[in-house]
Amino acid sequence: MQLFIGGACAGKRDAVTQRFDAPHWHSAHAGCRLEAWRSLTETRCLVLEGWERWIGQRLADEPNDDRLRQAMARELDALRAWEAEQGGQAVLILLEMGRGIVPLGRENRRLRDLNGWLAQDAAARCERVWYVWNGLVKSLTL
Repeated sequence: MQLFIGGACAGKRDAVTQRFDAPHWHSAHAGCRLEAWRSLTETRCLVLEGWERWIGQRLADEPNDDRLRQAMARELDALRAWEAEQGGQAVLILLEMGRGIVPLGRENRRLRDLNGWLAQDAAARCERVWYVWNGLVKSLTL
């Protein structure tokens, strides 16, 4: 798996498009549900974006942050298993939120915290991590 992380409109999509041939985009912005990626069979490169929306959709249904974090981590593990079984490449695009600014509203704080934990969990599972800012792409992987 590879992770591209950065702020809104920082150039993450362009960076992915430049690095991967014919990726299949699975996006919350296009109305895709997170777990629907499992039904895709004919793709070699799967790009998943809109994680903050997928988290946001689950906030009301799951009041426990630990359980919600574990559910998202299970999706990451399933993507790694898909890569191993199918020989595919999973590419995650995550929005870096907040940059240290704490929102006033409880649900906004939960979203920011869970997104940050997801970023940490994804980075720990990915073989390459890229930080994208102002169209500049930097490898964070040692």
